[in-house]
Amino acid sequence: MTTPDPEDGRDRAARLHLHGLVAHWQDATQAGWALTLLDWEEDERARRSQDRRLKDAKIGRFKPLCDFDWSFPTRCDRQAIEALMRLDFIRDAGNAVLIGPNGVGKSTFARNIAYHAVLNGHTALFTSAGQLLGDLAAIDSASALRRRLAHYAAPTLLVIDEVGYLSYTNRHADLLFELISRRYETKSTLVTTNRNFADWHEVFPNAACVVSMVDRLVHNAEVIAIEGQSYRLKEATERSEQRAVQRRPAKP
Repeated sequence: MTTPDPEDGRDRAARLHLHGLVAHWQDATQAGWALTLLDWEEDERARRSQDRRLKDAKIGRFKPLCDFDWSFPTRCDRQAIEALMRLDFIRDAGNAVLIGPNGVGKSTFARNIAYHAVLNGHTALFTSAGQLLGDLAAIDSASALRRRLAHYAAPTLLVIDEVGYLSYTNRHADLLFELISRRYETKSTLVTTNRNFADWHEVFPNAACVVSMVDRLVHNAEVIAIEGQSYRLKEATERSEQRAVQRRPAKP
């Protein structure tokens, strides 16, 4: 077993800005509690940092992947999803796009990836496309808009959920293009959508920036198509069947 170097501990205390401990380092090490105190302080700061990042990520409730029924989608590249969970695309500042109809698990996958990113020390933010674009479009002041764009551009991973469920104006399209451009090749963006890219002109009618937006989004991106029936509809049907069984009168 390697004996801890007291000077390494003193450097750790200095990085933690424990100036009183640094000033009395020799007395603290002789007393035998200095390194234990550093372990406690570092562990507590790491825990508080993780809790803060989880709160700021706004991921919400979700089903963990260990409970996901991989046999239900008719098409889903499990290995590709699990590769995203390893977060290599974040380290490469790449993007990811999950394409599929409503209820096949796109948001579940996205929330799991964002949660795993936070647990591994990254910052993340989960938002729906409607909430994001509504928030940005409601800002009138140019300086306030710059600050809000900087807020969405800051996280290591930005998840934009449900692109394609609503249609947007040219201003919305320009704002999304600006945000994706700010994050391009520096931060990772994960998008879930129910529309193929060829149909994004229907999501952003008459917007001139759609082609450029898609080009920046898919460059160095993992694009995963998911097909199948709605998983939520499946669960609702199963619950209804269980309740019907429970309501049947017991045989005498």
